[in-house]
Amino acid sequence: MGAIPGNIETNQPPPMTIPLRHFIVGLGFLLVGVLLGLGIAVDAVPGLGTLAHVHLLLAGWVCITIMGAMTQFVPVWSGVTLHSQRLASAQLTLVVVGLLGFATGLVLDSLVWLIPFGALMLAGFWTFVYNIARTMASLDSYDVTERHFLLSVGFFAVLTLLGFLLAVDFTHPLFADLAIDRTNVVGMHATLAVFGAVLTTVYGALYQLATMFTQTELHGIDDYLRPVEELGHPVGVVLLATGRFLDAVFVARLGAVLVVAAALAFSAILGRKLYEMQVDWTPMHTRYAVAAPGLAAWALVSAPAWLRAPTAPENLLGAPGAVHLLVLGAIGFVVLGTLYHIIPFIIWVHRYSDLLGLEEVPMIDDLYDDRLAATDATLLASGTLLLVLSAWFGLSSTGQAVGGVLVSLGIVVFGTNMLLVVRDHSPHSLGRILLGSLDPRRTATPAGESPAKE
Repeated sequence: MGAIPGNIETNQPPPMTIPLRHFIVGLGFLLVGVLLGLGIAVDAVPGLGTLAHVHLLLAGWVCITIMGAMTQFVPVWSGVTLHSQRLASAQLTLVVVGLLGFATGLVLDSLVWLIPFGALMLAGFWTFVYNIARTMASLDSYDVTERHFLLSVGFFAVLTLLGFLLAVDFTHPLFADLAIDRTNVVGMHATLAVFGAVLTTVYGALYQLATMFTQTELHGIDDYLRPVEELGHPVGVVLLATGRFLDAVFVARLGAVLVVAAALAFSAILGRKLYEMQVDWTPMHTRYAVAAPGLAAWALVSAPAWLRAPTAPENLLGAPGAVHLLVLGAIGFVVLGTLYHIIPFIIWVHRYSDLLGLEEVPMIDDLYDDRLAATDATLLASGTLLLVLSAWFGLSSTGQAVGGVLVSLGIVVFGTNMLLVVRDHSPHSLGRILLGSLDPRRTATPAGESPAKE
């Protein structure tokens, strides 16, 4: 990984501007990814546009959002001090510059760019891994969320190294000399990325968020379902990735069974928490309510394909027709739903928390526009459903195009709603937020109160 810079601040909690900056930058990558996807749909993007599109959405939007969330949540949930604010800021800069250059190189077919910019991305992600690992090293024990996060950063470390090696292999063949099939390395890389880093983080975070924001707790059958996910998912990811790398079908099939079983178990837990909810519905809950059946449907549809051919490239993320169920229906709706609370909350803390008891202040859920929230939910849900049905039933390309447009419009509406929160309620401009000018002394939990660890 290389040496970690000296003179690092290790004795202060993270300023809330750091995760907010990650979220806003991640949103920017989401919008750019949408535009690139539309360009690909009309055959207007040259080079390896599809690969750039995937990286902008997963590495740019999802992974940068995860980096910001862990930077804020780990110190809060674990009651520890973030190892370094400077590294938390540096990780974002490295990943952003690296990803922009990487995606540009793919689109322009300038593959020589992939090595230097891929190295920057690798440095950024490993900086994140190091900072979170050092932050959690002081803990005496780990709860279910912390265990998931530790596993996730481990997956991040391995998958990003594989990604860099794949980038190098474009211009300086590595795997051919080692008699390794590049397709197998891609399969391992993608498996560790989507199911290892991303889905493990989603599960870990929702053990806290789904109970906190519904005012419920795990009980009854949840106590039997949780071990199915907590043990089965990471073991399944490792076996599935290893089986794909070695082209060992039996190993990959065993891993696939565990990953699918874990997804079904967790979707049941999330669905039960929403059913038992003790608070009023918000846009966050609505999106979680889409994610729970979306995850279960992906697992059920993908199981036959994975049992039949778990190492086949067309089954990389499950059954070919189920990819949108996983990426949009499950992961996407969880991320969007969580941001519907986290971004307004951070802005609320900086703008209104000091005014409590002195004057009337809005609630957190008053900061965004309810009509825009309803609109983006309708667009995203209907667009995702149309994409899924088009893939399942072989509908015309028109159906897929309409689904893609609906999803794109939903993302634009969501982005507009969040940026309006910043514009209308933040004491600082968007530019100052991105430059990190908010008060570094302010920290808080995602819900305004300290959740009890399990």
